[in-house]
Amino acid sequence: MQEVLDRARVEDAVFALRPDYRALLIAVDGLVPGPSDETSDTLLRAAEASARLTDRPVEELPHIASWREAYRAFGAKPQRTRNSAEALLRRAQDGLPRVNRLTDVYNAISVLHQIPVGGEDLSRYVGAPRLIRADGSEAFDTVAGGEDATEHPAAGEVVWCDDIGVTCRRWNWRQGRRTQLTEATTTALFILDVLDPLTDEHLITVADELIEHLLRLGPDVQVAKRLIASSSTAAAAGPED
Repeated sequence: MQEVLDRARVEDAVFALRPDYRALLIAVDGLVPGPSDETSDTLLRAAEASARLTDRPVEELPHIASWREAYRAFGAKPQRTRNSAEALLRRAQDGLPRVNRLTDVYNAISVLHQIPVGGEDLSRYVGAPRLIRADGSEAFDTVAGGEDATEHPAAGEVVWCDDIGVTCRRWNWRQGRRTQLTEATTTALFILDVLDPLTDEHLITVADELIEHLLRLGPDVQVAKRLIASSSTAAAAGPED
């Protein structure tokens, strides 16, 4: 897992757009998959309660406002295509979805800390994850009108991808089907996306909290992580028990 993370890249063109951007990648193996359960439900209920205590409109929360600015910078309209954290915070007012226990955990962490978090099945990746500005030819597998469909990002759109296609469009807006987490996922990749004013210290705290929950999802869970920042001297940590 560490070798895959070491090959992960964020394109210079993305850092040119937002020099304050940081990505913390967490790879996890040995997970015992399963449906939503009492533990994940409790965590989601805590996240829902936290969201209801917000004292200002969601779009005015400092980190959410930064992501709205980032979306505008590459031509997206944030009021129409909201980053994943904003979308979840808005849903939390009426109740978050219960999907499976892996998805439930990272959705809850995203809402509790107002940070976009993505979760992918790492075994479905071909090559290492990369964050790029698309040229428009890249393939994105999705569903349209209830049918399987292939779409293409707009030229200049910020997307996560691997060697064969886009895994998440508009930075952290919508994930593809090929690499989505399922109840059969045992090896996963989690991506925490951060802009100012959120600090590295806060980011590490959030990552540690997510890892703490993931370590409970199997007796032999192994973790690797890497922080990628614009300095190009990304911090990396080795596998953890």
